[in-house]
Order: sequence, then C-alpha cells, then structure tokens
Amino acid sequence: MTTTENRPWRGVLVATALPLNDDLSVNHDRYAAHCAWLVENGCDGVVPNGSLGEYQVLTPEERARVVETAVSAVGGSRVMPGVAAYGSAEARRWAEQARDAGCEAVMLLPPNAYRADERSVLAHYAAVAGAGLPVVAYNNPIDTKVDLVPELLAKLHAEGFVHAVKEFSGDVRRAYRIAELAPELDLLVGADDVLLELAVAGAKGWVAGYPNALPAAGVELYRAAVAGDVDTAGRLYRQLHPLLRWDSRVEFVQAIKLSMDIVGRPGGPVRPPRVPLLPEQEAAVRAATEKAVAAGLA
Repeated sequence: MTTTENRPWRGVLVATALPLNDDLSVNHDRYAAHCAWLVENGCDGVVPNGSLGEYQVLTPEERARVVETAVSAVGGSRVMPGVAAYGSAEARRWAEQARDAGCEAVMLLPPNAYRADERSVLAHYAAVAGAGLPVVAYNNPIDTKVDLVPELLAKLHAEGFVHAVKEFSGDVRRAYRIAELAPELDLLVGADDVLLELAVAGAKGWVAGYPNALPAAGVELYRAAVAGDVDTAGRLYRQLHPLLRWDSRVEFVQAIKLSMDIVGRPGGPVRPPRVPLLPEQEAAVRAATEKAVAAGLA
C-alpha cells in the first residue's frame, strides 16, 4: 500500500502549458523558468506532457526533453509526466522514460485511439504499471470516449494498477461513489471549475490548469477549500470562476496561454491543429484576466 509520505500527486500539481516561440519551436529555457516559478509560488509540482502541454503535437525528442527540463528545474519528486499514447507499449516506454529521468509517478489516460472496453482498459493500465512507477489514472470521457466509472476505477485500484485518479468528467457526485468503492484511491480535481465541489468531497490534490497564470491565488483557493475554510475558498472561487471554467472548454490551451501572456509569463502561440481564439473569446479571457489582476489575484 502506498503511504501518504510518498504520494507525490497530492497537493497542487500544475498541468503545465508549454511556451512556444513564434516559429512554434519549444522554448525549453522559458519552460524551465516557468516550472520553477510555479513551485516558488506555492505549487507542489508540475505535470508536463498533459493535454495542456500539447503533447500530442510534440516529436518524441521534444516530449522526452520536456520531462528532462522539468526535472532539472524542480526535481523529479515534483514532476508527474503524462504518458498517454495510442499504444500500451508506447505508453509503457514513456513511463520508463519518466522513471529513468527521476520522476516518482506518472499520469495515464485510458486507451484513446478507439472506444476501448473494460478488458482493454485493465490491460493498458497493467502494462504501464509494469514500468514500476505509481500511475495516476486520468478520466476524461469527453475527449477519450472511454469513461473510467467508479466501478472500473475500483478494479484498477484493487489490482494495484492505479493509485489516484484525475477526475475530469465534471460529475462531482462520483467523488462519493469512488470513496465508497475504493477508499484508498486518491481523488484529484481534474477540472478547474469543479475544484470547490470536489475539495469539499475529499479530493487530495488538484491537477490544475489556470494556476499556470495565477499560481498563488490558485494555491490559496485549494488550501482553503481542502481545509474547510469555505468563506475564503468561496470568495476566491467566485472571483476566479470566469477563468476557471475555460479549463473545461475546447479552447482551454489558448485561453490559459493568453492569460499567461497578460500576467507577464511566457505562454505564446499554440501548434496546429489548434487555432487562435476568436476575437470575442480573446476579449472575454482578457477581460476576466485583467479583472483578476485588478483584484490582486496575480
């Protein structure tokens, strides 16, 4: 059984956006500085190569170097890479790369090249767990079309294949069912705009998006929420929610990178097939970010 002392997925782990240059090459120096800045501002760690990190459009060389850059910036115990891939063997190789780089846990989507059945999901997580690092499941049925329902998560946990779950379904009711079926499985907030609800329901961590731009305010919100300080958490949640809800929208990468640019952090462009925000989307993100800055949240 994994003990509390070595559960590196607990706390606020930022699913890092990846700073790109104007020619869309990765700016590794800026990425290293970004990881360090997040930790300096109270975040517990980083999650490179998640959806927000545009891992799907990185070359294998870029993807490996992103992990190594994060580890060199903040230390392997603070880095939990995403290791999603179409094939289980490839995902296993990414888990091995993370292990060899010094990381202590990885985050894994279910098979997402097709609508996998339960046996395929179990086999996929078994294969990647074989790399020897604890695996955090990432449930994103919206994008993957595979739903890690509480009953399936309980099976994965009972087999020792997963130790926690980043829950992105948006259905906060699942928190209580997961706790009943697998009380030792750590629930992690997976979508920024249900943070307060899942924190109240017992979440042990937050794989966060918007703290890329507003880390200190995000950490304050999370700490207050899990401590039961609903007055402080509620106030911050209301102030930040116009931004947090972008984390559950198709344009979340563009929105968060724009907010980073506005607060003076390197965000930069996105790689195709993502396209820039529409003018009205950009105006909404800009207005909400500037309002948060004016409120002292940056």
